[in-house]
Amino acid sequence: MHTRRDFLKLSALFGAAAALPLLQACSKRAAADPDAPLTIGYLPILDAAPLLVAHGTGLFRQNGVQAVKPVLFRSWASLVEAFLSGQVNLIHVLSPMSVWMRYGSHAPVRALMWNHTCGSALTVRPDIAGVGDLQGQTVAVPFWYSIHNVIVQQVIRQAGLQVVEKKPQPGQVRLTVMPPSDMVPGLASGQIAGFIVAEPFNALAEAKGVGRVLRFSGDIWKDHACCLSMMHEHDIQNRPEWVQKVVASLVQACAWAKSHRIETAGLLARQGVQQYTPHDAQVLRSVLQPEPAAWGRYERDGAVRHLDWHQQRIDFQPYPFQSYSEMLVTLLQQTRLAGVNTFLQTLNPAEAAKELFDTRFVEAALKPFEMMQAFGLQGLDRKEVFEV
Repeated sequence: MHTRRDFLKLSALFGAAAALPLLQACSKRAAADPDAPLTIGYLPILDAAPLLVAHGTGLFRQNGVQAVKPVLFRSWASLVEAFLSGQVNLIHVLSPMSVWMRYGSHAPVRALMWNHTCGSALTVRPDIAGVGDLQGQTVAVPFWYSIHNVIVQQVIRQAGLQVVEKKPQPGQVRLTVMPPSDMVPGLASGQIAGFIVAEPFNALAEAKGVGRVLRFSGDIWKDHACCLSMMHEHDIQNRPEWVQKVVASLVQACAWAKSHRIETAGLLARQGVQQYTPHDAQVLRSVLQPEPAAWGRYERDGAVRHLDWHQQRIDFQPYPFQSYSEMLVTLLQQTRLAGVNTFLQTLNPAEAAKELFDTRFVEAALKPFEMMQAFGLQGLDRKEVFEV
């Protein structure tokens, strides 16, 4: 019988191709139950906010969805394994992982909507003044198939440095995979010189005085997505009305979080009734609604350079623009990834972008004018802007 440790070893050491037999076996064990309640898996990061807000505010219940308390996981590998084995039927997942799961593992799952935009940063030791100072150092990413790995490699190359996985030499930066919860201690101990990850771990490093934000990811790729909501194909095919209610709840949760930022921080914090995350409410507030003085400091220090983009540290918008998915596939093809990933080179970015998402449910949830207005959406197309 395959175990979680098997999955972790296969995924971490050999990549999607070697993990394929396990993924297929796990997926076959996930049986379709028309009466199964909604079971959510998540990591303790703000990317999961819509899933947790929909549960904590009762939106699932109001929309006729029975949902059990979400289950917290500590690593992306354990979350994905739980999803593919049927232990949970709704997760938020790193957007590049949706490409890996669909085309590398051929798992019967679909992405349905975005969870949020921006919400990540490159955080470094306080003594590091710029990207050039990272040469000969190690930087942590949460997973090889992550928007963080994609963006940081572009930043490193733009600085004239080389990405490696071994001991770095001058002119090189070593990247290593590390669970988000280990990154702040790793930075404090000197194990790593920096990390790029979802919030609130960047804010936590700031609060502890062990790191500073060198650059916000949303200031490099304008309004990029980081995490997506994903469900099983058998649920989508066999109970589409139920899936529509789930997605409608998540879209409403995005709108609520966008307009109730302080309340969202309190709901998700360790001080909250449900204690969804181990994070302090003040740390979450510093991400969801930064003080003007703090944001001014980021602008002066260069963490924010595109002032005309009017970025939020994190924002919420559920529609998955095809232009984003197309650029994501293109950038993944340029990104150094551990393991066997030859499947990427055969992908046509435009075709893959059309196949990655089932957008029927989010489009229906956004159909009321007031929902489009809530997210400032003028239409369902956009042009991507990526400027290091």
